[in-house]
Amino acid sequence: MNINSKLIGKNVLITAGAQGIGEAITRHFIDSGANVAIHFFSSGDTAKQLTKYATSKGQKAVAISGDLTKESDANALVEKTVAALGGLDILINNAGSLVARKRLGELETSFWHKVMDINMTSMMFVTRAAAPHLAKNENSSMVNLASLAGRKGGHAGSLAYSTSKGAILTFTRALSSELGPQGTRVNAVAPGLILGTSFHNTHTTKASAAKTIAGIPIERAGNADDVARAVLYLASEYDGFITGATLDINGGAYNM
Repeated sequence: MNINSKLIGKNVLITAGAQGIGEAITRHFIDSGANVAIHFFSSGDTAKQLTKYATSKGQKAVAISGDLTKESDANALVEKTVAALGGLDILINNAGSLVARKRLGELETSFWHKVMDINMTSMMFVTRAAAPHLAKNENSSMVNLASLAGRKGGHAGSLAYSTSKGAILTFTRALSSELGPQGTRVNAVAPGLILGTSFHNTHTTKASAAKTIAGIPIERAGNADDVARAVLYLASEYDGFITGATLDINGGAYNM
């Protein structure tokens, strides 16, 4: 892959950075010379492998577990990141899940809150804890993982998930205005069908994937590296002019 020299020596925190899209993002940052803090919830073995990979290249790395729906865990994640890396330049808010497909009539209140907490409240917790550390740099950046579902509404049974991902788009725009004066740019990416991840392996049938691919102009599904490259671009432009934007990564299935 191409090395992004702007990222050499930068300190990066990636939530859910040891599986699926998050793992690809972490590997791309490591290969670009960044120091990484890899948050994980259940992918401890992969997180440890990634830290070994980074340290073998002479970079700082730490794997940190935590349930980010808990404010205390989110705060501890940021504190441990700063202690291990010596600061924070870039935050990648990647953690999230559909959890399960449930239509409106099946939605228990507890399920609604669970999805919102995993996808949105956890992002707020981490961002709130990280913002003062990002502000210590002349330029810093944040990239939030939204979804095509937040644009279009998603497939049947993804009401709660799609709503939370739509909220991330607004969260991103609002934060870009609020954190701009401190030198922090805030952007989002909205991936479409990204195969080869646990998300789609769990929640998308082969028939559904085939139907979606048939409507994609470039005639293929995406992969985790497609998303990772876009995330690194937005993150590395920490002294750039792009903020409050959402980059759609869907092969042309949806554009505005």
